[in-house]
Amino acid sequence: METIAPHEIMPFIMRLAEKAGQIIMSYYRDGFRVHGKGPRKDGIDIVTDADTASENFIMAEIRREFPGHDILTEETLTETTGSKWLWIVDPLDGTVNFSHGYPAFCVSIGFMENQELIAGVVRDPLRLESFSAVRSGGAFLNGDPMTVSKADGLSRSIIATGFPYDRAYSPINNVAEFCKVVTKVQGMRRGGSAALDLSYVACGRLDGFWELKLKPWDMAAGMLLVQEAGGTITDRHGKATSIHTDSIVATNSRLHETLIGLLAEV
Repeated sequence: METIAPHEIMPFIMRLAEKAGQIIMSYYRDGFRVHGKGPRKDGIDIVTDADTASENFIMAEIRREFPGHDILTEETLTETTGSKWLWIVDPLDGTVNFSHGYPAFCVSIGFMENQELIAGVVRDPLRLESFSAVRSGGAFLNGDPMTVSKADGLSRSIIATGFPYDRAYSPINNVAEFCKVVTKVQGMRRGGSAALDLSYVACGRLDGFWELKLKPWDMAAGMLLVQEAGGTITDRHGKATSIHTDSIVATNSRLHETLIGLLAEV
């Protein structure tokens, strides 16, 4: 296959995300095990049975339907073949929330061709909400067009952020940035799922979001959602970003320079 049109692959991605969401919800109802991961094994960075089951399903379906494609996932080290197509998968974004029964988690699936994001879906299995976007084709919430908010001042805005797992022992922990912004906005939120935060910027529930030390699977689909909904995505310095950038700022565009300016003061 020489090319894949984003609108042609979107039904497959939607079904994939919805089914993975159903798998997650089965564990949410019936119980699961929690395991520590990462070099410190201190219980802050964790993985659950639901993460693994969701990822196994998604990877198996992609390999069955598109055996030559590369896949980048959170929980499994995947060898790349040099394909021009890349799937970026977070089988359960917001694992800490999920493990505590806190209702803010999702499935995130992004699809790239020649290193450009061309399609993405974030599925909230609790609220049965599917946020989707295709390159140059708009952004949608359960099939209805969505756009970013019209807030034009921080004092009338709700901004979200998050903190890295190594915040207790790394000086790059977003605490100073949080303190700089929190007194300037109408409200601050810390949802615990970067993919959902980006989706909420895209649909206007949040006016902006920033975070440090994210991974590609945390933000790939959400970045496309924001862009296609009319928002702006950069790194914390206002420069162009990619799925490999170590910081991200997403806004409704109207607040972008102001938020970037505040972060630059830290």
